[in-house]
Amino acid sequence: QGNGNGKTYWDVNDVTITGRLGMDPELRYTPNGTAVCQLRLAIAEGQRTSWVTVVTFGKVAESVANYLGQGRRVLVKGRLHTNEWTTQDGQKRSRVEVYASRVRFMDTPKKQEIPPEPEEPEVVDEDVPF
Repeated sequence: QGNGNGKTYWDVNDVTITGRLGMDPELRYTPNGTAVCQLRLAIAEGQRTSWVTVVTFGKVAESVANYLGQGRRVLVKGRLHTNEWTTQDGQKRSRVEVYASRVRFMDTPKKQEIPPEPEEPEVVDEDVPF
């Protein structure tokens, strides 16, 4: 692309954002078996929160669905994609989403309660039959 003065400029579509999942990931599969996972990411900006839809594919999608849940903090790298569709009543709609190539888990899940292991009974030499 040029600007008329002989110089060429290239557009860049590169997104890096951090935020918290506003809900659990939604995993589905396409008819050909590709995993697709959608995330709603809350990005806090002072008193205001922006919401971004993030879409992941393949192994990244399955990993995100298996290991992340609402409230987890993530870093997302990807590109903007405009999803366009027509409603049943003929209205055209569009939404800008982030197609993620990488999702990095930025915190660890809360420690889950691990039940204590049952205590082994104490064995006294006199109890051994041999």
